[in-house]
Amino acid sequence: MKQTWDAELYEARHAFVWHFGESLVELLAPVAGERILDVGCGPGQLTNKIAEHGAAVVGLDSSPDMIGQARQNFPKLHFVLQSATAMEFEDEFDAVFSNATLHWILDARAAARAMFRALRKGGRLLAEFGGIGNVRTIESAVKAVIEHYTDAPVAGRRFYPSVGEYTSLLEAEGFEVRFAHLFDRPTALEGGNGMENWITQFSGFQFEPLAPEARKQAMKEVVELVRSKLYRDGQWFADYRRLRIIAVKP
Repeated sequence: MKQTWDAELYEARHAFVWHFGESLVELLAPVAGERILDVGCGPGQLTNKIAEHGAAVVGLDSSPDMIGQARQNFPKLHFVLQSATAMEFEDEFDAVFSNATLHWILDARAAARAMFRALRKGGRLLAEFGGIGNVRTIESAVKAVIEHYTDAPVAGRRFYPSVGEYTSLLEAEGFEVRFAHLFDRPTALEGGNGMENWITQFSGFQFEPLAPEARKQAMKEVVELVRSKLYRDGQWFADYRRLRIIAVKP
């Protein structure tokens, strides 16, 4: 099962993805004249933030819906429909930037190799994505509920590494890791249906083995299962844990 993206829902209800990513752009500190690759650019908001600093930026995403939305949002910027594992850039960029994307790429080694190849000597990688334990409460509830409805294995389709696992992977591909930090970041979700919207956007593919009439009931059960831990003071939260990485190509 492949993750698909509803670009309109993503923009309407999950703007926190790029709002939190703005601090990563500040850490990137792009300057005029630099050439920067945004891996997993989504609808392009952070690509545009990088461009506002004067850098020449290329946004890359494997989702046709996201690239289409990005081109509509920012028609003056350059966006490429391509997988991070298959991109063919070589010695072209001063920096590779990636926010909330690398945990979706199961072949993490191929992605690391491609990002290393895309960088010029001395170029830097700045990335933040889901680390070990990310959305554990939500994922456990989804798995428990779906297993009541079907004997089919529940699709995972995510890669949440530890600090040691990911830094070792990067170093094996030639990177020199300068900084790695795993941290909790409980994230507020918008509206009374915030948890259902989050699950629909980011875990909807896991419900596909269920009969259509069972999916809605299963969704309700998941939401109720996580309520005691992730709903407080009238607000839904996702139990995010993020891994932030800075590395260079020596």
